[in-house]
Amino acid sequence: MQLIQDLLVYYADNASYVWEQFYRQFLMSAYGVLFGAIVGIPLGILIARYHKLSPWVLSLANVIQTIPALAMLSVLMLVMGLGANTVVFSLFLYSLLPIIKNTYTGINNVDHALLESGKAMGMTKFQVLRMVELPLALSVIMAGLRTAVVVTIGVATIGTFIGAGGLGDIIIRGTNATDGTAIILAGAIPTALMAIIADALFGWLERKLAPGKKKKGIFSRDEVTV
Repeated sequence: MQLIQDLLVYYADNASYVWEQFYRQFLMSAYGVLFGAIVGIPLGILIARYHKLSPWVLSLANVIQTIPALAMLSVLMLVMGLGANTVVFSLFLYSLLPIIKNTYTGINNVDHALLESGKAMGMTKFQVLRMVELPLALSVIMAGLRTAVVVTIGVATIGTFIGAGGLGDIIIRGTNATDGTAIILAGAIPTALMAIIADALFGWLERKLAPGKKKKGIFSRDEVTV
């Protein structure tokens, strides 16, 4: 009970500071995944088109994923310096693998009969991609984004070591305090909640965008320009 009381007292006394760090970490994670999606989704589509590139691209993304987060930040810090930009770039790199892999898998798993139907109706390659492949692969792509978001939220916590701020600042303060368990929890609990909420939100979107709900009307005559 004393621990819970100390935790509530810390939140009451430092509410604005905790919220500031929460928001800072959320922004770093969001920007990292956003840039990862901007690069990763087109790259996943590209390697789905040119299969010879897929082993090279996926292997490189796998190698990046195996680098320890602290080592990655240390190397990037030497090039980019301290601060949030370095963390955002590292989060961008860590988000690439799930986004590229899921986009590649989603595009490849689209039924070829549907692709042929689209071509038979006079669709161009871009129209087939926009109106057939992407809608049917969207739930798989969302699953990759979901994984990327959860991973980046966790990695962003250690951004505190290079002066980027975030909830990791609170956790480190707790480790340096004599009896800092409540302070550690004050940083760890919002981090966990952020990951849980993000996972639940993307999971809901993933279910909403499931192919079974998107197939109807894919080949609507109004949408096809011959």
